[in-house]
Amino acid sequence: CLLHLLGSGGFGSVYKATYHGTTVAVKQVKRCSKNHLASRQSFWAELNVARLDHNNVVHIVAASTCTPTSQDSLGTIIMEYAGNCTLHHVIYGTGYLTENNDGLKFDRGFLSTAQAVIYSCDIVAGLMFLHSQ
Repeated sequence: CLLHLLGSGGFGSVYKATYHGTTVAVKQVKRCSKNHLASRQSFWAELNVARLDHNNVVHIVAASTCTPTSQDSLGTIIMEYAGNCTLHHVIYGTGYLTENNDGLKFDRGFLSTAQAVIYSCDIVAGLMFLHSQ
């Protein structure tokens, strides 16, 4: 069940949704009329990540290439939901996630140097893992 749009870009739109009772992110990958090959390659490259398992890489739950003919879409990718804030919000001080005794909490403000180093190390670890595969 799609709940609401989280964002959209050149290769598609991402929605917050529920899948078998779990909150997920659903990416509908659009067919790019200008560069059909690039959009297909991007879609299949993202699906190849599904077999990988790393703490700093979003997990893919399911995917489908079956789409209604009314949608100009290559397919749908269902992935773990990573929260309500984007990396842009974190970097530019409009909000970030912190952990307290009750779990994750959304804060507003700027990252401390220590928090920025932690985020940077996590990003680098994820990228190093992906490039090693």
